[in-house]
Amino acid sequence: MTTPQKKPDRRWTALILLCVAEFIVVLDASIVNVALPSIGKGLHFSEQNLPWVVNAYLIAFGGFLLLGGRAADLVGRRRVFMAGLLMVGVASLAAGFAATQGQLIAARAAQGLGAAMISPAALSIITNLFKDGAERNRALAAWGAVVGTAGAAGVLLGGILTDSLGWEWVLWVNVPVAAIALALTPGLIGESRSESATRHFDAAGATTVTAGLSVLVYAFLDAGSSGWGSTKIVTLLAISVALLGAFVAIELGSKAPLVPLRIFRVRTLSGANVSGLLLGASLFSMFFFMSLYMQQVLGYSAIHAGLSYLPLSLTIFIAAGLGGRLVTQFGFKPILAIGGIFVSAGLLWFSQVSVGGGFLTDILGPSLLAGVGLGFAFVTSTIAGVSGVEDREQGMASGLINTSQQIGGALGLAVLSTLATTPSQRARRASRTPSPRGSSEPSWAAP
Repeated sequence: MTTPQKKPDRRWTALILLCVAEFIVVLDASIVNVALPSIGKGLHFSEQNLPWVVNAYLIAFGGFLLLGGRAADLVGRRRVFMAGLLMVGVASLAAGFAATQGQLIAARAAQGLGAAMISPAALSIITNLFKDGAERNRALAAWGAVVGTAGAAGVLLGGILTDSLGWEWVLWVNVPVAAIALALTPGLIGESRSESATRHFDAAGATTVTAGLSVLVYAFLDAGSSGWGSTKIVTLLAISVALLGAFVAIELGSKAPLVPLRIFRVRTLSGANVSGLLLGASLFSMFFFMSLYMQQVLGYSAIHAGLSYLPLSLTIFIAAGLGGRLVTQFGFKPILAIGGIFVSAGLLWFSQVSVGGGFLTDILGPSLLAGVGLGFAFVTSTIAGVSGVEDREQGMASGLINTSQQIGGALGLAVLSTLATTPSQRARRASRTPSPRGSSEPSWAAP
């Protein structure tokens, strides 16, 4: 007599699929950076327009995350997830075939919109598949590991693909992944949505928050080149504040708001989003700083710089897995605090790098410290950001934590790029003005 075999738990297979989808979302933010010089030559980009290859994606992604999360709750999480995959796949194919600057920038914006649908929908699907407790913590530990390592993987993969196959392949690499994920999703993931009695999309709230966040991200990204005190940046920030203020007023008077402001009374969720903001700023600025240092000071090639990120990526991956278990045992606060201490120590060590430094003396040690901290903190903030939230609002909560990390990343990048370029700009001004010595100290910062 044979004993019946236990059916495999499809949730964990679904988790792998969802993590792969999130991997390409985060990858797309970093993979094109290494290819920018080749893209610039291939499509005859001006120096002023080339950053838009990156910025178009980031602005659309950051601006539409809340809308994507709420759409997942109301329309259906699987449906929005699959629509996002389709959009990313088609946009990636179009981007690789782009023949003009405008076509590539438009395709990158479409990629960002698709990513803004995938990310909150996927995270809310995970929180519905795995209930509060050890199982969900394990699942979100895998999610956090993917988020923490995909950025570094993008730098390495971008260098390899650009050098071996051409810049088009940093965009086309998404196409087969999105196609396979689309084919597998219906068999692995069931549909879920909010069962709220009031099902209203809140068009006014959606419009104001999407526009406000898009303008805010754009202002942060452009602040490094235009200057924080410039009329352009001040005006953009004022417009963003006005739009977000209008959004709050609309939400307070809405019967079915896009983001019920009462949700911020959940202290765990509010604290998680503040932490997500700071973590996004830490991660994005660290990648910027490390890339600048390795390629412009140490003279590393793109692939050499990408390989140098491997210790950081592996450390984040391992620490994220461990962090999920520790949160189950000890709760959010101590693990998040420990993660913050490690990140701070790693960034402080990075601030001491020297022109005559090297990988072992100036990169490896702080990478390992920061990697442990980021692994712990990303997992903890993600778990906390969706805990204590009703199932019908999981998409919205997922959109919030993703938005916090993205806005933090844009802000951190803007602040650090401003600090890095200021000495360079002063050096240029000084070089145009005759001085007793006739020269000025060069800066290693990127122009």
